[in-house]
Amino acid sequence: MEKSPDAFRTISEVADDLDLPQHVLRFWETRFSQIKPMKRGGGRRYYRPQDVELIKGIRHMLYDQGYTITGVQKLLRDNGNQFVIAIGNGDMAAVEAIAQRKQQEAEAVHAAPEGDGDDEMILGQAKAKPARRFFGLGRGEDEGPVAPDDERLSRDNRALLQEALFDLLECKRLLDQVR
Repeated sequence: MEKSPDAFRTISEVADDLDLPQHVLRFWETRFSQIKPMKRGGGRRYYRPQDVELIKGIRHMLYDQGYTITGVQKLLRDNGNQFVIAIGNGDMAAVEAIAQRKQQEAEAVHAAPEGDGDDEMILGQAKAKPARRFFGLGRGEDEGPVAPDDERLSRDNRALLQEALFDLLECKRLLDQVR
Protein backbone atom coordinates (compact mmCIF):
# COMPACT_ATOMS: atom_id res chain seq x y z
CA MET A 1 0.00 0.00 0.00
CA GLU A 2 1.40 3.38 -1.05
CA LYS A 3 1.51 6.33 1.36
CA SER A 4 -0.24 9.61 0.67
CA PRO A 5 2.04 12.37 -0.69
CA ASP A 6 1.24 14.38 2.46
CA ALA A 7 2.18 11.55 4.84
CA PHE A 8 5.22 11.75 7.07
CA ARG A 9 8.17 9.56 6.12
CA THR A 10 10.60 7.63 8.29
CA ILE A 11 14.33 8.08 7.89
CA SER A 12 14.59 4.74 6.09
CA GLU A 13 11.88 5.74 3.59
CA VAL A 14 13.57 9.07 2.88
CA ALA A 15 16.97 7.40 2.58
CA ASP A 16 15.58 4.85 0.10
CA ASP A 17 13.66 7.45 -1.92
CA LEU A 18 16.65 9.77 -2.28
CA ASP A 19 19.32 7.06 -2.51
CA LEU A 20 21.16 8.34 0.56
CA PRO A 21 22.53 6.50 3.58
CA GLN A 22 20.66 7.22 6.81
CA HIS A 23 23.80 8.50 8.53
CA VAL A 24 24.11 11.19 5.84
CA LEU A 25 20.60 12.42 6.66
CA ARG A 26 21.49 12.57 10.35
CA PHE A 27 24.72 14.43 9.52
CA TRP A 28 22.89 16.94 7.34
CA GLU A 29 20.56 17.70 10.26
CA THR A 30 23.65 18.97 12.12
CA ARG A 31 24.84 21.08 9.18
CA PHE A 32 21.53 22.47 7.92
CA SER A 33 19.34 23.92 10.65
CA GLN A 34 16.48 24.07 8.14
CA ILE A 35 16.11 20.26 8.24
CA LYS A 36 13.96 19.62 11.29
CA PRO A 37 12.23 16.24 11.31
CA MET A 38 9.75 15.51 14.07
CA LYS A 39 11.17 13.19 16.69
CA ARG A 40 8.85 10.83 18.50
CA GLY A 41 9.40 8.46 21.38
CA GLY A 42 12.67 6.61 21.20
CA GLY A 43 14.15 9.28 18.89
CA ARG A 44 12.42 8.05 15.71
CA ARG A 45 12.50 10.69 13.01
CA TYR A 46 9.49 11.56 10.89
CA TYR A 47 10.09 13.82 7.91
CA ARG A 48 7.37 16.16 6.64
CA PRO A 49 6.90 16.43 2.86
CA GLN A 50 8.59 19.87 2.85
CA ASP A 51 11.57 18.37 4.75
CA VAL A 52 11.90 15.69 2.08
CA GLU A 53 11.72 18.30 -0.71
CA LEU A 54 14.41 20.41 1.00
CA ILE A 55 16.67 17.37 1.44
CA LYS A 56 16.11 16.54 -2.23
CA GLY A 57 17.25 20.06 -3.16
CA ILE A 58 20.28 19.88 -0.86
CA ARG A 59 21.20 16.49 -2.32
CA HIS A 60 20.94 17.89 -5.85
CA MET A 61 23.13 20.87 -5.00
CA LEU A 62 25.80 18.76 -3.24
CA TYR A 63 25.94 15.70 -5.47
CA ASP A 64 24.78 16.88 -8.89
CA GLN A 65 25.85 20.53 -8.96
CA GLY A 66 29.09 20.10 -6.98
CA TYR A 67 28.39 22.66 -4.26
CA THR A 68 30.08 22.38 -0.89
CA ILE A 69 28.12 22.23 2.35
CA THR A 70 29.19 25.82 3.04
CA GLY A 71 27.98 26.86 -0.40
CA VAL A 72 24.55 25.31 0.10
CA GLN A 73 24.33 26.88 3.57
CA LYS A 74 25.00 30.26 1.97
CA LEU A 75 22.35 29.65 -0.70
CA LEU A 76 19.83 28.74 1.99
CA ARG A 77 20.75 31.76 4.08
CA ASP A 78 20.62 34.18 1.14
CA ASN A 79 17.67 32.79 -0.84
CA GLY A 80 15.65 30.64 1.55
CA ASN A 81 14.34 27.08 1.56
CA GLN A 82 11.99 27.55 -1.40
CA PHE A 83 14.90 28.44 -3.67
CA VAL A 84 16.75 25.19 -2.92
CA ILE A 85 13.51 23.19 -3.13
CA ALA A 86 12.78 24.71 -6.56
CA ILE A 87 16.30 23.86 -7.77
CA GLY A 88 15.91 20.29 -6.51
CA ASN A 89 12.61 19.95 -8.37
CA GLY A 90 14.02 21.50 -11.54
CA ASP A 91 11.44 24.32 -11.38
CA MET A 92 13.47 27.01 -13.12
CA ALA A 93 10.51 29.39 -13.31
CA ALA A 94 10.30 29.42 -9.49
CA VAL A 95 14.08 29.82 -9.23
CA GLU A 96 13.93 32.85 -11.56
CA ALA A 97 10.97 34.35 -9.67
CA ILE A 98 12.77 34.01 -6.32
CA ALA A 99 15.99 35.45 -7.77
CA GLN A 100 14.13 38.42 -9.26
CA ARG A 101 12.31 39.06 -5.97
CA LYS A 102 15.63 39.02 -4.08
CA GLN A 103 17.15 41.40 -6.63
CA GLN A 104 14.20 43.79 -6.30
CA GLU A 105 14.51 43.69 -2.51
CA ALA A 106 18.22 44.45 -2.75
CA GLU A 107 17.57 47.34 -5.14
CA ALA A 108 14.90 48.71 -2.80
CA VAL A 109 17.35 48.65 0.11
CA HIS A 110 20.01 50.49 -1.92
CA ALA A 111 17.48 53.04 -3.19
CA ALA A 112 16.22 53.84 0.33
CA PRO A 113 16.92 57.45 1.39
CA GLU A 114 19.85 58.02 3.69
CA GLY A 115 19.34 58.91 7.35
CA ASP A 116 20.10 62.17 9.08
CA GLY A 117 23.85 61.60 8.91
CA ASP A 118 24.38 59.93 12.28
CA ASP A 119 24.11 56.47 10.75
CA GLU A 120 26.46 57.14 7.84
CA MET A 121 29.53 54.99 7.48
CA ILE A 122 32.88 56.14 6.30
CA LEU A 123 33.52 54.51 2.95
CA GLY A 124 35.47 51.28 3.39
CA GLN A 125 35.11 51.03 7.18
CA ALA A 126 32.46 49.35 9.27
CA LYS A 127 30.62 51.36 11.93
CA ALA A 128 31.72 48.96 14.64
CA LYS A 129 34.20 46.13 14.45
CA PRO A 130 32.35 42.85 15.00
CA ALA A 131 33.59 40.82 17.95
CA ARG A 132 33.97 37.06 17.65
CA ARG A 133 33.26 36.52 21.35
CA PHE A 134 30.24 37.44 23.44
CA PHE A 135 30.43 41.03 24.63
CA GLY A 136 34.14 41.15 23.77
CA LEU A 137 35.03 39.04 26.82
CA GLY A 138 37.97 36.70 26.74
CA ARG A 139 40.00 38.55 24.17
CA GLY A 140 43.52 37.32 23.90
CA GLU A 141 46.62 39.04 22.65
CA ASP A 142 46.45 36.93 19.47
CA GLU A 143 43.32 38.70 18.23
CA GLY A 144 43.30 41.63 15.89
CA PRO A 145 45.74 42.64 13.18
CA VAL A 146 49.23 41.24 13.09
CA ALA A 147 52.26 43.04 11.69
CA PRO A 148 53.41 41.71 8.30
CA ASP A 149 56.81 40.63 9.66
CA ASP A 150 55.24 38.81 12.63
CA GLU A 151 55.39 35.02 12.24
CA ARG A 152 52.06 34.27 13.92
CA LEU A 153 48.55 34.42 12.47
CA SER A 154 45.71 36.49 13.83
CA ARG A 155 42.61 34.68 15.06
CA ASP A 156 40.68 36.00 12.03
CA ASN A 157 43.28 34.63 9.61
CA ARG A 158 43.29 31.27 11.39
CA ALA A 159 39.49 31.14 11.09
CA LEU A 160 39.73 31.92 7.36
CA LEU A 161 42.33 29.21 6.87
CA GLN A 162 40.20 26.73 8.83
CA GLU A 163 37.20 27.53 6.63
CA ALA A 164 39.34 27.10 3.50
CA LEU A 165 40.53 23.74 4.84
CA PHE A 166 36.94 22.60 5.37
CA ASP A 167 36.07 23.67 1.81
CA LEU A 168 39.06 21.76 0.43
CA LEU A 169 38.09 18.65 2.39
CA GLU A 170 34.57 18.90 1.01
CA CYS A 171 36.01 19.20 -2.52
CA LYS A 172 38.13 16.11 -1.88
CA ARG A 173 35.04 14.24 -0.71
CA LEU A 174 33.19 15.19 -3.90
CA LEU A 175 36.14 14.14 -6.07
CA ASP A 176 36.41 10.81 -4.24
CA GLN A 177 32.73 10.18 -4.98
CA VAL A 178 33.29 10.68 -8.70
CA ARG A 179 36.20 8.25 -8.81
